Amino acid sequence: MRRANLSSPSVNHVLSITVVSIAALALLVAAGPAAAQTADAPEPAPVEDTAGFAESGILVPSFWDPRDRKERPRVGAVPSLRFVTTDDFPPFNFLDVGGQLTGFNVDLARAICGELDIPCTIQAREWDDLTARLDDESADAVIAGIAVTAESRRQIDFSDVYLRVPARFVARRENADLPVSPAGLRGRTLAVVARTAHEAYLAATFPEVARRLYPNAEAARRAVMEGDADAHFGDGLHLSFWLQSEAADGCCVFVGGPYLESRFFGLGHAIAVARGRDDVRDAINAALAAVHQNGGYAELFLRYFPVGFY
Repeated sequence: MRRANLSSPSVNHVLSITVVSIAALALLVAAGPAAAQTADAPEPAPVEDTAGFAESGILVPSFWDPRDRKERPRVGAVPSLRFVTTDDFPPFNFLDVGGQLTGFNVDLARAICGELDIPCTIQAREWDDLTARLDDESADAVIAGIAVTAESRRQIDFSDVYLRVPARFVARRENADLPVSPAGLRGRTLAVVARTAHEAYLAATFPEVARRLYPNAEAARRAVMEGDADAHFGDGLHLSFWLQSEAADGCCVFVGGPYLESRFFGLGHAIAVARGRDDVRDAINAALAAVHQNGGYAELFLRYFPVGFY
């Protein structure tokens, strides 16, 4: 997800986790309930009601309450939707080999317009230019991973969340039954990238488990491959693509479940709209729920995320 600073993109244009103050985040955990339940006995966050397992066995998450009936906008209330995004953020929005804008976000935007039965445009813009298009009314919505934070909410509104990226543990295949709990990991070594939300989470919820810090995710993953660490804790989406890559060489698997603590890993992906445009936001929310219900969301999820990260 892109960061809360609306004026600049993430440094490497990837799904990086925000660099945070470990001490501050540990205090947040102490101050209130977390998806990890308690600092002494963290548990993977439960995945919400799902669309089920596809034939591939991949779990498709759901972020919509089936009891919440979204009211469809009246005909003509939102005559069209103009989306803007970037073209450098795969697999969410990028240019394919033919130079066409594509990706999970792009196809989801098209599905939203199809559900509303209205014309739709999706244009690529520079990251720094996205929210300005809402301000000058040359676009209705931004679907590009702007982080949902208190700061961003002061400037723009957001749709319902349509995707959350969990943190996950990976270990070598021979350790596939590694017990992921403070007691089960006692005496083990965890590889984690220094000064990230993942390090902060481990410090707060697995304080007695040894952590070995690395400058980047590649180095942390290599430590697991080479036996210098028993497991790596990191971004579940990135890890899902790494697990199927030549670089991983079939070495490793996910262990344990997904961790979705919002204080550490964010509130998820949502579509940004201009402040006060409740008509646009409500139409998008109704369409998102319908796309999930009719199976379109599951189809897109499986197309772009062939190795499930839940």
